[in-house]
Amino acid sequence: MKPIARGRWRLAAGIVYYRGKRRIQWLVGRTRFAREKKSELLSHVHFSHQTILLRRLQNVEMWMQHNKVINLRLATARLDKVMLRPGETFSYWKLIGKPTKGKGYVEGMLLSHGRVTAGIGGGLCQLSNLLYWMTLHTPLTVTERHRHSYDVFPDANRTQPFGSGATCFYNYLDLQIENRTKQTFQLHVYLTDTHLVGEWRSDMPPTRTYEIIEKEHAITPSIWGGYERSNQLYRNVYAQDGTWLEQEWLTENRAYMMYEPLLPKG
Repeated sequence: MKPIARGRWRLAAGIVYYRGKRRIQWLVGRTRFAREKKSELLSHVHFSHQTILLRRLQNVEMWMQHNKVINLRLATARLDKVMLRPGETFSYWKLIGKPTKGKGYVEGMLLSHGRVTAGIGGGLCQLSNLLYWMTLHTPLTVTERHRHSYDVFPDANRTQPFGSGATCFYNYLDLQIENRTKQTFQLHVYLTDTHLVGEWRSDMPPTRTYEIIEKEHAITPSIWGGYERSNQLYRNVYAQDGTWLEQEWLTENRAYMMYEPLLPKG
């Protein structure tokens, strides 16, 4: 379907409505949200991953990247060492809170309807992308995740399948992760000079390993002009000795492409 162009006031009204709806869910819902932190790290690392902080992207000024690092440092401080006990749900925005100037957040890179712009708290999608990717490699269950609606940048140096991230927008485009296991997990996230680093830790060692793969990847022309990109994500589950156990369907992705898919090499 062709992207819907909504007016400024229509967009503002929608944001107010959905943010209010989310706050009501937080207040009166029955979900047990994770909130406790523990300074000591749990013993067993289930999965770790890191992503580079400063990347040169087409049509993105580097000051946005540097400001993004400031925002990520504030957000990771809110999430680092949070415990996720059996029956609890991790909520990205409930733990971070609203990113505002008063809390020290600055203007960073935002993607709005496929366009690069600047906004307070910009760049926090790098953190939600990292958390989603790490969670897919654990027995934790993603109960809410929002896919990116636009494919903005070409696949230069891509190391993960298309559609393996999670977009975020306070507070209704949330990332929520439920612990349906019998073991306690702990999130460890921090910044080095060059990378955003994350780990899911637990009080028990892992019994499974996971491989994320894509199927049915396609780039198709749209009748309204432009191209759409789609795929399906699955994960292969293995025992610790490498024995394949099963394949699980994860999600379907569809995105509008904001660049020419048939770019010449180089």
